[in-house]
Amino acid sequence: MARSTRESILTAAAELMRRRGYAGVGMKDIAEASGAPIGSLYHHFRGGKVQIAREALTNAGAAYGLLIPTIVGEYTDLGAAIDGVFTQAAEDMAATEFANMCPVASVSAEIADTVEELREAAQHIFDAWIDGGTAYFAARGLDAAVARDVTLALIGALEGGFLLARALRSTEPLLAAGRTLAPQYRGVELAAAAAPPVTDSAHPAGVSHPIGLP
Repeated sequence: MARSTRESILTAAAELMRRRGYAGVGMKDIAEASGAPIGSLYHHFRGGKVQIAREALTNAGAAYGLLIPTIVGEYTDLGAAIDGVFTQAAEDMAATEFANMCPVASVSAEIADTVEELREAAQHIFDAWIDGGTAYFAARGLDAAVARDVTLALIGALEGGFLLARALRSTEPLLAAGRTLAPQYRGVELAAAAAPPVTDSAHPAGVSHPIGLP
């Protein structure tokens, strides 16, 4: 099904911010990337660039949040699952020439003290990732406190790993994080996983193999 103009604008904005951050993207850039006249941007988003960025980040955050169950679902051992997450993250970074950053991660630190509306949007996204990951791992048999710790560790290590990998042009930070975290959970059994929801939003445009935790 063809995307609406609104969807095209949000998709283009998310992809641009994933690579350039917030300050590096202008309305003209979004218009060119989406194929929409610049007047259409203001017609659909009267709040301008901030509104576009907020909605694009929210959509991307929801999509990336679905990928924890997608990646971990096939595993029955938590340590192996964690190793698999970081191995996949490293492969995706290398395959995209170190461009496969989630736009939420690219933008959140940049605007934390300057654009309160976007900081709040990023906070809500991270809260949703933490709550969703905790609920997922708890549903697979982990104690709630352990489930939250595992989720926070994954998000934190992936965020830092992606940043270092992009700066160093090396997958070593991601692989090292996996080697360090995975052994702590080897032998921890995961209960059978429910089938993850099927949705087009699980694959943000411009991201070949997105990792759910940026």
